[in-house]
Amino acid sequence: MSEKICSFHAEKELGDGQVESVSAGYSLYDKDSGALAAFRRIPISELKNHGILQALTAETNGLQSSVVSAEVLSAQEEWEVVDSIQPDTGSWTSSEQPGQLISFGEALQHFQTVDLSSFKKRIQPTIRRTGLAALRHCLFGPPKLHQGLREERDLVLTIAQCGLDRQDPMHGRVLQTIYKKLTGSKFDCSLLGDHWEDLGFQGANPATDLRGAGFLALLHLLYLVMDSKTLLMAQEIFRLSHHHIQQFPFCLMSVNITCIAIRALREECLSRECNRQQKVIPVVNSFYAATFLHLAHVWRTQQKTILDSGFVLKDLEVLAKKSPRRLLKTLDIYLARVSKGQASLWGAQKRSGSQGSRAKDLTFTGVCDLQPHPFKSTGLI
Repeated sequence: MSEKICSFHAEKELGDGQVESVSAGYSLYDKDSGALAAFRRIPISELKNHGILQALTAETNGLQSSVVSAEVLSAQEEWEVVDSIQPDTGSWTSSEQPGQLISFGEALQHFQTVDLSSFKKRIQPTIRRTGLAALRHCLFGPPKLHQGLREERDLVLTIAQCGLDRQDPMHGRVLQTIYKKLTGSKFDCSLLGDHWEDLGFQGANPATDLRGAGFLALLHLLYLVMDSKTLLMAQEIFRLSHHHIQQFPFCLMSVNITCIAIRALREECLSRECNRQQKVIPVVNSFYAATFLHLAHVWRTQQKTILDSGFVLKDLEVLAKKSPRRLLKTLDIYLARVSKGQASLWGAQKRSGSQGSRAKDLTFTGVCDLQPHPFKSTGLI
């Protein structure tokens, strides 16, 4: 036996040839009951560090294996599995570095490189008009999107057909980034759990709320939180969504606004601005942010509540499609003020009373043709 072990395990020969062992001040008698009682008082960590487990299980120096062998083996088994136990976070298997945030550009590049042909078959780039509606749109409607921008438009609509994929580590990183940026947490969270309801999803699984907008809804949230200017706006809207009276499901509201952006794109309401900027994705992102900004301003200044959500979203969609340039200009002004540290969603505008009728059983998600789910914190039906 080594000197290190002997310093904690002194042996003394008795007259009858038996061995009395003293370990770290504890006596191990030749009877099982006495040995077990002494052994229980030694922490497993101490046994591991000083090699006492190995010494006790070896048939050396006259100590028989039958003594405390059951207790020792049990302790050994418990210790050996300690390092192998890992917390179940519910996250997808990923080769990426844990906790690494993902940028909007990186997530977008992922969709630009993977095969989306099966999803692309489902899209309808523009709405079909017939008869007088087609003639009126041709004469008085917005211009058609330039040919060179249609592939980019189709990519946006294709991403809106993609759901949340449990086998794709990038999808998990997008969710983790959104959660960390909104809550300020530095730690990963489970990708399934009640904490997603705190962010404004209707249940423990965010995937169930993406119908109607697909992964584009998460990309829009990612865009909102990964830009330093729009992040301040997102956090301010997020705080409003937790107001004790004016609360609303933040992420679910965002999904509805993404749906408005999708319809505006398909109805060519954004074509003029896309043609002017020679871009589609940045215009759609800005339109989404501008629409969310306007909704938050109306919600706060007009003292709206969850019962008003359907009416607010319908009015918002009409305004957004009719005057997208106006919304975009408002966003530009807001972001310019953010850069100077002067921005506030509410400004100094005078609050007006709540407008529009209220409906007791209003379904918030009906605006986006999503399936209704209970939303606990707001009493959403």
